[in-house]
Amino acid sequence: MFFYYLMPVIFLLGILGIAFEDVIKINKAATAVGMSILLWALFIINAEQFLVLNPPQYVKEFMAMFPELANIPTHELAFKFVEHKLIHGLGDVATTLFFVLGSMAIIDVIDSHGGFGIISQSIRTNHQRKLLWILSFVTFFMSVLLGNIATVIVLVAIARKLIPDRNIRLVYSCMIIIAANAGGSFSPIGDVTTLLLWTGGNISALHQITTLALPALVMLLVPLTITTFLIPKGCTIEPLTTAVDESNIDPKMRKRVLWVGIGSLAMVPVLQTLIELPPFMGVLIGLILLWIITDRHYAENESEEVQNLRVHRSLARVDIGTVFFFLGILLSVQALNVTGQLGILANYLSATFENENTIAIVLGVMSSFLDNVALVSATMGMYPIEAMGAFAMDSSFWTLLAYCAVTGGSILIIGSASGVTVMGMEKITFGYYLKRFTPIVLLGYFAGVLVYMCIA
Repeated sequence: MFFYYLMPVIFLLGILGIAFEDVIKINKAATAVGMSILLWALFIINAEQFLVLNPPQYVKEFMAMFPELANIPTHELAFKFVEHKLIHGLGDVATTLFFVLGSMAIIDVIDSHGGFGIISQSIRTNHQRKLLWILSFVTFFMSVLLGNIATVIVLVAIARKLIPDRNIRLVYSCMIIIAANAGGSFSPIGDVTTLLLWTGGNISALHQITTLALPALVMLLVPLTITTFLIPKGCTIEPLTTAVDESNIDPKMRKRVLWVGIGSLAMVPVLQTLIELPPFMGVLIGLILLWIITDRHYAENESEEVQNLRVHRSLARVDIGTVFFFLGILLSVQALNVTGQLGILANYLSATFENENTIAIVLGVMSSFLDNVALVSATMGMYPIEAMGAFAMDSSFWTLLAYCAVTGGSILIIGSASGVTVMGMEKITFGYYLKRFTPIVLLGYFAGVLVYMCIA
């Protein structure tokens, strides 16, 4: 089982490679994809022995799904199992990738039409400290409705319009990540993990909102307050002149694109709640609407500048490196999840910590470098809902886990999908975030936990 135990070592080395991208001079996307391939290759090589020596529960479930495979040789069964899990895992990863692709394309279309200029012009201040608070609170409350991934994409695009200096903007972008995850933690549709807990019956929407709103607010205020004092008092920002030639764009068209784009992102959680439409499909609906609108409006104008406003040109501008980075990270975590590594970790936590709230806190810290969706899914499988007791619906464990799993992703920039998204959009390095924001996020994280313990 040497290769089996080598897998978490490869994962940790990959995370270090991503963290020290500037030192080793290898793009983080290449490291992430290479890591995922190595992990799945090790699983394939070791699959037969893995199935024979340590068949986990999901192998039994796999056999129950395909009873016709019971009599085939073990090595063929192992290959079928890996193939099934890889395809299934790739499907889960693809839903996230298409969500991010669709969202980034929508944002690019709005931006190319000067739509965010409408919003940025409504923000009158150019004082750095005041602007930091405005953007942070807008992010916090928008993530409750839009979800944290869509929110960070929108707010980073707005920040680009307001703040021309990239060095200053990086501070705002990092606070946008923290604010989005804090706001998403007390909303049942604010993050994928909270959605899992809500739809799984582990926590009710009303209980989550009323119980976690204050801890989430504290989680925002602690790092926001500290970051404010790091900005010299009285510093201002020179307004950024728009790069869009507004003479080519009908003002009505600009507003139409803005509201259709933002409205389609806002409808994603609504459609998911009402008809269980996957989020990536909801985003693609909005992208298709914009595609139709722009194609019809610019069909007769062959100007190159005007043609750049159409959706197919926006798709060509999407940062494919970010998509590959997502692919590598998510597939790597899928490999650890499928091979039972995360389940083993969860069992170890249960044996080590007697208090269920301590387990939730530790899982939150672990979500800073492991996918919180996989962690929460494994935890939900480990602890079935009870009628009464520590794991009953709306119990302290599930409520605290909703807070910790989402906000813990802010401890490291790679700990959440929103963090990875902004990392790709603004080219923020792992080391930059680790040095400047990880310590203050930890303070906010534990401050929020303390507030929850006081009010629970």
